[in-house]
Amino acid sequence: MAEIDQENAEVEAFLEYLSVEKNCSHRTLSNYEHAIDVFRDSVLKFPGWGKLDADDFRDYLYDCMKSGWARSTIRLHFSALRSFYKFLTRRHGLAMNPLLDVELPKAEKKLPVVLNQAQVNELLEMPFKVEQPKQAAPWTAHRDAAILELFYSSGIRLAELTALNVEDFDLPNECVRVFGKGNKERICPVGTPAADALHAYRNEARVMEGPLFISKLRKRMTSRAISDIFKKYHALSNIPVNISPHKLRHSFATHLLDHGADLRSVQTLLGHASLSTTQIYTHVSIERMKKVYEKAHPRA
Repeated sequence: MAEIDQENAEVEAFLEYLSVEKNCSHRTLSNYEHAIDVFRDSVLKFPGWGKLDADDFRDYLYDCMKSGWARSTIRLHFSALRSFYKFLTRRHGLAMNPLLDVELPKAEKKLPVVLNQAQVNELLEMPFKVEQPKQAAPWTAHRDAAILELFYSSGIRLAELTALNVEDFDLPNECVRVFGKGNKERICPVGTPAADALHAYRNEARVMEGPLFISKLRKRMTSRAISDIFKKYHALSNIPVNISPHKLRHSFATHLLDHGADLRSVQTLLGHASLSTTQIYTHVSIERMKKVYEKAHPRA
């Protein structure tokens, strides 16, 4: 009984550490507590946290994989256990962390969902094809068209677009100045259709200074409001997958690579700090080429 009380006390101390010192969310606390409980329940005649070795955790890992757990779930559970054992070694005098010798399956790399060119074209044409609500501003279609065109033309992030001001758009040179992650400034070229759409929107809405994209109350649009625009046009379209600003960013990068752009240039346009982040789009392009090959080649 004393050993059980000690085990529970160590878990409670760990959860308090996460809550008070690490300021973790309630969801994180719940996930970590659940992972620890599930592991403890899986061990017959649980000997105590200090008496487990790497083989005990390898056996648990094998059972998880045999049960068909997703790799992401396995990694989440072991992340909790590793944090717990790190806490025990640093705060409760545990001599050794057995999880340091346990190798986990690599995380699955999910390829980003990309719209094809026909789907992009359908989306970009939607603002002028559907009837706008009666309560909407008379320039709503022009604004929405400019937003969609700019996302696809420049590949900028949602937060970057909402932060744009009128002076950030350079019409003569067809480019926008963007402040990305870490407040890093970059210049993004804008294609002629997007530049024309922005020019038409500004003229219709008489937007001459301040925020570039505004609501009918002439306030800066929020990220949620712009996301709602995508939901509205998706519901009225024939596009089978959910669409979002980030999917247009994915599509922007993939279509550039499909048409011969080099990876370094795409990295710069996206504002990625690391080339490895951009490389995911090369895998998308390869997968797309494979599908085209299998569909078109007579001996595929």
